[in-house]
Amino acid sequence: MALQQLIIVGFTVLSIGFNAQNSEKKMSELIQNEFQFAENQYKYLMKAIPEDKMPQSYKASEGKVITKDISWWCSGFYPGSLWMIYEQTKDPDIRKEAERTLSLIEPNKTFTRDHDLGFMMFCSFGNAYRITKDPKYKEIILTSAESLSTRFRPGMQAILSWDKMADFKGPVIIDNMMNLEMLVWASQNGGNKKTEEIAIAHANTTIKNHFRPDYSSYHVIDYDVNTGKVLGKKTFQGYADSSAWARGQGWALYGYTMMYRFTKDEKYLNQARNIAKFILNNPTLPEDKIPYWDFNDPKIPNVPRDASAAAIISSALLELGQYTKGDEKKNYVETAQQMLINLSGEKYHAKLGENGGFILMHSTGGLPLNSEIDVPLIYADYYFLEALKRYKDWYL
Repeated sequence: MALQQLIIVGFTVLSIGFNAQNSEKKMSELIQNEFQFAENQYKYLMKAIPEDKMPQSYKASEGKVITKDISWWCSGFYPGSLWMIYEQTKDPDIRKEAERTLSLIEPNKTFTRDHDLGFMMFCSFGNAYRITKDPKYKEIILTSAESLSTRFRPGMQAILSWDKMADFKGPVIIDNMMNLEMLVWASQNGGNKKTEEIAIAHANTTIKNHFRPDYSSYHVIDYDVNTGKVLGKKTFQGYADSSAWARGQGWALYGYTMMYRFTKDEKYLNQARNIAKFILNNPTLPEDKIPYWDFNDPKIPNVPRDASAAAIISSALLELGQYTKGDEKKNYVETAQQMLINLSGEKYHAKLGENGGFILMHSTGGLPLNSEIDVPLIYADYYFLEALKRYKDWYL
């Protein structure tokens, strides 16, 4: 090889190495800054909520933080976020608030009225136990898993999401994949072995019935509870029954990536990879990678974004990168990085003391329900913080 070519190759290698180091440094600084911001911002949030409620969103027109009772499906995200912030900053006031809110929601451990107990109790007590190893937190998780398992219906081989409603006989929503994490974790950490069997059965039933040929997911599958016959493939929060509701695709991606983590069953990994392909190659995914609220809304681009979907997807992609190699892994990690950088930017990120104390702006809860449109949402913050932690732990 000629000297000139050697010099060019040498400079190219140095340039790549320098750019990689520079990128790592920038992400390290971004993550450190974000957790410091979250610590300060949540001190505003904690002052704005009643002692017996959990923060959910913010109504800017009234300057009012929207709060919910502890039985609301999102009650675990605030304490979970506090624990992740404490883990990074060690602020005693943040820990004190995290412990207070755990005490508040502990009665949920026997809650059996819907499927959301994983969100409520594993996002909260799961993080608390991971960080502190306090055995009382573990016992609460094991009890919660037993409670959730009571919603399993053998006839349909799935966990019933909601009880019978006017429009649904046996509804199972894609969101339910997220609640399987608590069931498998509990089984593998001293709990009832049947809870993992239930989680696997539910995941397999969902693969069979929830997905279209392009690996996009329906929101709701309605079953005959006794026979498992599919009665309908519907939506509750998406644009249409046939559309790909953005947050639902995030739940699916996260759920199957997580199930592969626990079981090492290749079918779950392949399912996650195909869901990722649908999301990342979708022609309506914006250049900044923050999805519109539904991939199939015909009014795109004149529709709301969903920062919560981006936060969930970025966190899931970072884990999927742990189980893949080469260009595929690079694509997942770089896309997640782009999402995190953009969520940290002015367009989607609050300023200190604003946005009701929430971190992210521009999430969409239920547009067809005229609910939580273009607002902060507590679970957007939670998965954003989780994605930042995952990036720090796995890629720095």
